[in-house]
Amino acid sequence: MKRLPTTLADGRQLIYFDERDDAVRDTPDRRDLPPPPPASQLRYDALVDEWVAIAAHRQTRTHLPPSDECPLCPSRGDRLTEIPAAEYDVVVFENRFPSFSDRPVDLPPDIVARPAQGRCEVVCFTSDHNASFTTLPPSRVRTVLEALVDRTVELSALPGVEQVFCFENRGVEIGVTLHHPHGQIYAYPFVTPRTRAMLAAAGDRCVYADLLAAERAAGTRVVAANEHWTAFVPVAARWPFEVHIAPNRRVPDLPALDDAERDAFGPLYLDVLRRFDALFGNPMPYISAWHQAPVRVGRDVSYLHLQLFSIRRAANKLKYLAGSESAMGVFINDVVPEEAAEMLRSLDGVVRGA
Repeated sequence: MKRLPTTLADGRQLIYFDERDDAVRDTPDRRDLPPPPPASQLRYDALVDEWVAIAAHRQTRTHLPPSDECPLCPSRGDRLTEIPAAEYDVVVFENRFPSFSDRPVDLPPDIVARPAQGRCEVVCFTSDHNASFTTLPPSRVRTVLEALVDRTVELSALPGVEQVFCFENRGVEIGVTLHHPHGQIYAYPFVTPRTRAMLAAAGDRCVYADLLAAERAAGTRVVAANEHWTAFVPVAARWPFEVHIAPNRRVPDLPALDDAERDAFGPLYLDVLRRFDALFGNPMPYISAWHQAPVRVGRDVSYLHLQLFSIRRAANKLKYLAGSESAMGVFINDVVPEEAAEMLRSLDGVVRGA
């Protein structure tokens, strides 16, 4: 993989991750862009000991443009986008409308607040607007994974960053604002509530390692597996169709994966994604979320895993977060985890030609 960083017209960083050593990325960004927005605010919610980001500038971000106005496609002719090159493999760049950034912001004097320091990046998986992660070859999945490793290492070293979160939202049902296949990376200035809860539950031992061992031994909820990874439906799944994909060896984060584990991830992940799509015969809306150890705390009890889940509970029904889930945080799942695992196991998600 060849890594080539450059700078966009407004000063934001962009990095090309190429699968060819002879790639040349010297096309400049010819757009006339305004300065990036100020940082968001972090306001403290004392009732639950959590921080909430207030990012009013995100109201103006691009929302479901037609394909000929997609900002994630390559630049060609007079059509200039976020990516100056006329084609690319994988690209990562600073989000133009970030929830977290390193820029200054004015804060109200009468509340507990601080700048939402951090960084938000966009990860473009392919220059093909009509593709999806599901249609990528395993070799491209490996390139994406290497880009996430690179960004995890670099963002973790930024001052004030406490956790790095890599994820993909897919489908308008989930709330995506751009159809082009892409993911995102958030570098948070705090440890997220979900991770704090997992660390509190772990105490001084790695609970996830015990859970994975139990799932592998039982096999009841295992959807697919290979020598290095296991995909299973968690016993207390919150979402109608939820699968965790975890390395069989405990590692805290993406950079800790060895070459064999990185090679083995793509075929299994594509298998599971294709089972998701085959479930109801249509592209499945989903969130794909990497849970990594925080930068400075809990690393010895954290276990890297990918949480893949969908809000679709039937062919024509969605799972909405209603009163119990949204107000009280108590999830009610309409699909029995063991039945979800059996439905996914029964489908053919094998990667052809891998």
